[in-house]
Amino acid sequence: MAVTDAAIDSIKDMILSGELAPGDRLPKEADLAERLGLSRNSLREAVRALALINVLDVRQGDGTYVTSLEPHLLLDALSFVVDFHLDDTVLQFFQVRRILEPAATAMAATRMGDDDIEDLRKILDSLPAEPSVEQLVANDLEFHQRIAAGSGNAVLASLIESLSGPTTRARVWRGLTQEGALGKTREQHVAIYEAIASHQPDIAMAWATVHVAGVEGWLRQAL
Repeated sequence: MAVTDAAIDSIKDMILSGELAPGDRLPKEADLAERLGLSRNSLREAVRALALINVLDVRQGDGTYVTSLEPHLLLDALSFVVDFHLDDTVLQFFQVRRILEPAATAMAATRMGDDDIEDLRKILDSLPAEPSVEQLVANDLEFHQRIAAGSGNAVLASLIESLSGPTTRARVWRGLTQEGALGKTREQHVAIYEAIASHQPDIAMAWATVHVAGVEGWLRQAL
């Protein structure tokens, strides 16, 4: 593992120094292994590890490339890990969401254009009167992802998406629908939308805080 870690660090240094830029192809395996003073097996392990976290893209028959290194790619592994959280840590994830989502919503209220706001309205309108849990999860996820993207901050949007995976939302929505909280949640979504549409960041932030805190409060009682 120590040798593989050294190989990972060497490739990382090549990227950080600018020698390898996003989209660049890595040198041939034999050449790179010789240059780094590593065995080809150690280099393969390093490439495999970096591919798992979306730093490298291995294309069969074409070589290995540096990915775009965009936040949504690099933070994708976090989303995978979040889905493994235990019930006693779910509140900690919601506490982080309660910090991030209202800030993103306020930013979206100042930055989203008319077309993006209209798309947000269409997301709300697309939810049936009596939706299934799956429809609720999909609609809720799309609504909050669109707002996060509207913040104009790709890192913030990716963090929120990573913390709000479908598995987490499915668990939450099952509980919320059992408690008959669908109507309240719809109202809060509309309030968030209206604040964004009228470009009122303070109100948008307040409603987003109420929305996330309400779910957090229910979870605190349920767990």
